[in-house]
Amino acid sequence: MRSEGVGKAPLICRASRGLEKAGQRRRGHRQRARPAPTQRGTRAEKGRAERVSRGVALARGKAEAADRGRRKRRTGEGGSGGPGKAEAADRGGLCFRRRSRGGRLRAMAALGRQVSAWCHLIPLTWARISRQTPQKKMMASLLRTLTTASTGGGLEDIPCVGPKKCVQDPECRTQLPQCLLEKQSAPVDRGSWEREEVTTSLLDMGFSDAHVNELLTVQPGTHPQQLLDIVSELILLGVNPEPVCVALKKSPQLLKLPVLQMKKRSSYLRKLGLGEGKLRRVLHCCPEILTMRQRDIANTVSVLRDKCLFTVQQVTEILHRCPYVLREDPGELEYKFQYAYFRMGLKHADVVRTDFLQYSITKTRQRHTFLERLGRYQTPDKKGQTQVPNPPLRDILRVSEAEFLARTACSSAEEFEVFKKLLAREEEEESENHMPGDKSTSEDEEDEDGEEEGER
Repeated sequence: MRSEGVGKAPLICRASRGLEKAGQRRRGHRQRARPAPTQRGTRAEKGRAERVSRGVALARGKAEAADRGRRKRRTGEGGSGGPGKAEAADRGGLCFRRRSRGGRLRAMAALGRQVSAWCHLIPLTWARISRQTPQKKMMASLLRTLTTASTGGGLEDIPCVGPKKCVQDPECRTQLPQCLLEKQSAPVDRGSWEREEVTTSLLDMGFSDAHVNELLTVQPGTHPQQLLDIVSELILLGVNPEPVCVALKKSPQLLKLPVLQMKKRSSYLRKLGLGEGKLRRVLHCCPEILTMRQRDIANTVSVLRDKCLFTVQQVTEILHRCPYVLREDPGELEYKFQYAYFRMGLKHADVVRTDFLQYSITKTRQRHTFLERLGRYQTPDKKGQTQVPNPPLRDILRVSEAEFLARTACSSAEEFEVFKKLLAREEEEESENHMPGDKSTSEDEEDEDGEEEGER
C-alpha cells in the first residue's frame, strides 16, 4: 500500500506540470495572435496620416491641374476657344462683381431716400394729428416725445414719467394727460405752410416782395390757393404782375370768384380778342369786366356789331381803347354812335381812332353845337365836303374846357356858360313837345288805318 502511494505521487506531479505548460502555451498563442494595444494605436495613426497625405496630394494635384488649364486657356495652348473666352469669362466675372456692388449701392441710396422722405413727412403727420380730439392729441404728444427720445433725446425732461407705483396712483393718472398737453410743442400750422408755398409761386411768376405782400393783404379772408388760382389766370391772359396788383386792389371782389367761372370768363375774353396783353388797359379802367354778367358783355358787343355795324376787329379795338363802354347802357351807346355818324359826319374808322365813344354825350353835344352855332364846325355832305374846315376831334373833346374855349372856339367862358343853360332849356322843351306829338301821330296813324279798313 505504501509502495503504491509512493509510485502515484510522481505521476500526479508530472501531470500537473504538463497542464501548466499547456496553459502557458495556450496563453502565449493567444498573445501572439492579437497585437499589443500600443501596436494597434500606432498602426491606426499611421493609416490616418497616410490618408491625410493622400488627400492633400490629391487636392494639390487638382489645384495644379486647374492652374495649368487656366494658363493654357490664357496663352491659347489648350481648348478650342483660345484666349478670347478666358478674357470674356474674366470680364464677365468682373462685370458681375461690379453689378452686384452697384446694386448694393443703389439699395443703400433708396433706403436713404426713404428715410429722408419719412423725416420730411414728420411735420405733416404732426399737423394732421394736431387737429384731432384732446385725447388723441395727448397720445400724439406721447408718441412725439418717444420719437424724440428714440432719435437721441431723453425722457428726463418729462416730469410725468415716474416709477410704476406713481403711475398707478389715481392722482398721477389724472395729471398725466395734463402734463403731456402742457409739454406738447406747437404743431405745424398748415395755413402758414400753404402761405409759404403760394409766396414762392408768386415770386416765380415775377412778382416782387412788395407785390406779394400787397396781394396777401388785399382780402384777408381769402384762401392762399384761391389767390394763386386767380392770379395764374390773369397771368395766362397776358397781364403783367403790376397791373394784376392794381386790378385786385381796385376790385378785391375778384378774389371771391370761383375758379371755374374765372376760367370761363378768360376763355370768353380770348374769343373777343382781349388776350395777349390787351387786357391790361381793360382791367385798369374797368376791372369789373371779370365780375359782371356775361350777358351784359354780350349785349354791348351785339350793339356794336349789329346796330352800329362795326367789324370784329373794330369791336376788339373799341373794347381795348374804350373799356368804359361796358358800363354804359346799350341804348345810349347806340345813340352816341348815331350822333357821331349823322350829326357830326364821322366814319367808323374815325370813331375808333379818336376814342369817341368814351366821352359823354352831354359834353359832346355842348361843344359840337357851340362850335356849330359859332360857324366853326359844319356837318359834311354826302361827299364828305364842307365849306369851312372843321377842327380836329382831339381839339374838341380831348382838351380841357379852358383850352377848348381859347384855342378852338375862341370864345369866353361866360358865353359858353350862358349857351349851356339855353341848350339845356331847349332840350327840355323838345322832350316835352316830343311826347304828345308821338301820341298824336300814333292816333292819326290809327285813324288812317281804320279808314283804310273801312274802305276795303
